[in-house]
Amino acid sequence: MFSVLSEKLSDSLRRLSSRGILTEAAVNEGLREIRRILLEADVSYELTRDFVKSVKEKAVGLPTLKSVRPGDQLVKIVHDELIVLLGERESPLEFDPVGPTVILAVGLQGAGKTTTVAKLASRLKKEKKAPFLVAADIYRPAAEAQLKQLAETIEVGAYGPTDFGDGTVLDLVKAGIKAASAERARTVIVDTAGRLQIDDEMMDELKGIKEALDPTEILLVADGMTGQDAVKTARGFHEVLGVTGVVLTKMDGDSRGGAALSVFGVTGAPIKFVGVGEKIDALEKFDPARMAGRILQRGDVVGLVEKAQEAVDTESAEKLARKATSRKGMDLEDFLSAMRQIQKMGPLDGLLGMLPGVNSKMLKQAKTDPNRIKHVEAIVLSMTPQERKNPQILNGSRRVRISRGSGRPVPEINQLLKQFQQMKKMMKGMGGMGMPMMR
Repeated sequence: MFSVLSEKLSDSLRRLSSRGILTEAAVNEGLREIRRILLEADVSYELTRDFVKSVKEKAVGLPTLKSVRPGDQLVKIVHDELIVLLGERESPLEFDPVGPTVILAVGLQGAGKTTTVAKLASRLKKEKKAPFLVAADIYRPAAEAQLKQLAETIEVGAYGPTDFGDGTVLDLVKAGIKAASAERARTVIVDTAGRLQIDDEMMDELKGIKEALDPTEILLVADGMTGQDAVKTARGFHEVLGVTGVVLTKMDGDSRGGAALSVFGVTGAPIKFVGVGEKIDALEKFDPARMAGRILQRGDVVGLVEKAQEAVDTESAEKLARKATSRKGMDLEDFLSAMRQIQKMGPLDGLLGMLPGVNSKMLKQAKTDPNRIKHVEAIVLSMTPQERKNPQILNGSRRVRISRGSGRPVPEINQLLKQFQQMKKMMKGMGGMGMPMMR
């Protein structure tokens, strides 16, 4: 996410912070470079100008602060101004305290609106918000089928045109909300129709739904890869509907970042979520402070911990920790279990990118192979239960048999076993260094 912007901005600030003394000329030179980087990232000219101006005003008194290097202070100022640019604080969803909360999802075709609706429903289900989906797009033939298929995958209720019959879109949505109430749903997400571009017919339809239902949230789903086009779309919808929040999709790609850095400043509508992949759980809450940290390569340790909490089975993890630090140590079945837990947290390069100081160059050098865990799984599952528990019995002939069964070369099996022994030794060592020895 923001790999190009992050790399350029961090490199520029690193050069500035390495200087012992920051002269006014050096600050001006650095800010000119930052201005250029932001404009290249597709941030609007007005927001870039105001951002640089604000940083410069706050940087004037830097030489008088002797307890911290001036360059580090400048990085802090840029970080704080990025937070303001991104919306200053996290903006969670609002929920109706009485009836079911109605969320309208609006946007153009191709932004990933229907998939985002399902991702949001999956998230709300985990939060015990009892979601229900309404397919209100009567113009795209496959829209209802797509939403109902996704609803079935995440095991939530759904309602669409085939359940309703003849009538207006507004009547369809009302019937869908009634069906949701009958199923005791607490949250109703309405997937509205999109168009290739904003037009009067679409906006009139959405205005009618808004006026009749008074939804708690109107979420605009916009393609984050389109840069300033996404910002223009946000402005257009916000002026007519007064959107309460924005969801930026496709942010796991090589986005220049202009949409995320501009949408709040241009519209005043906060970014509430970002889509970071195709999986149903690839929807992250948007936190300006944490996002600013990721852009400046300070990491997002809080986000990493949250991913771990969502994906990792605490009981299994504690059991594995006790065994790994015991005298006997872990076996290959435990090793495979740990790998599967990591896999649930998402792509490895995405996890590494949340660690402080990790940049895109490091990720390229790390050469994270998304199929690596699958290969490990194939190798371990090609072993007998006895071999998994006692890998020391894996002689040459056994390794050749495992190679044939897993489709992986013998050197790769040897490498895996070597890495496993190193990890086992390290974990046992941690048990002897102040960690309680658990048996």
